[in-house]
Amino acid sequence: MLDKVNLEKILFLDIETVPQTYDFKDLDETTAGLFNQKTRFQQKDGKTVEEIYGERGGILAEFGKIVCISVGYINKPKSGVIVNKKIKLKSFYHDDEETLLKNFADLLNDYYSDPYHVLCAHNGKEFDFPYIARRMLIHGLKLPLPLDIAGKKPWEVNHIDTLELWKFGDYKHYTSLPLLCHIFKIPTPKDDISGADVARVYYEEKDLERIKVYCEKDVVALIQLFLKMKGDGLVEEGDIIYS
Repeated sequence: MLDKVNLEKILFLDIETVPQTYDFKDLDETTAGLFNQKTRFQQKDGKTVEEIYGERGGILAEFGKIVCISVGYINKPKSGVIVNKKIKLKSFYHDDEETLLKNFADLLNDYYSDPYHVLCAHNGKEFDFPYIARRMLIHGLKLPLPLDIAGKKPWEVNHIDTLELWKFGDYKHYTSLPLLCHIFKIPTPKDDISGADVARVYYEEKDLERIKVYCEKDVVALIQLFLKMKGDGLVEEGDIIYS
């Protein structure tokens, strides 16, 4: 099945999100009450609502925001040209989420809106794609065609999820991107932060550039994993063009 997918038509992506406020106590009364209600079952495990907000505030689209979307695509050599395929990366990162989303929407509308284009992310169907769409609607933005899936049949939705590919129909467990890269022996650069550090780096260090670098590395790992799953060779580090 993957053999039929045109690599040059795929936009690979990853997002980084943070809670809308760094501390639960900074939420307005209504929002705090609604978060408390939404997470009441997690609180039965002995965790406080403040702890749960620190852990989950950024991954719930109703209470979080996107601070970076990194995308990558593959440039394949033309027939007869002896050069390696290359990965090219671009990132949208901004303190103003609406501006970030508008710029990303422009990319999709201008270059990835025909029926042959595909979006790919790890756990994208459960997280990245719906999160982006929900935040766009919250800001009153019109959904680009690749994200406007209401009423479409499953085979009409041009989304690839490497987590779903790995499950082979199994719904019992989640497998992380780092774990899959490890077992497939995909070299990944060691980073000084993880996903759990993004909110701290954003709110305390105010270092969006550092978050952008981390996000782009995840996109590279995603692309290399997809190539492995497809049976293709990996892209060499020297053929990766960062933004």
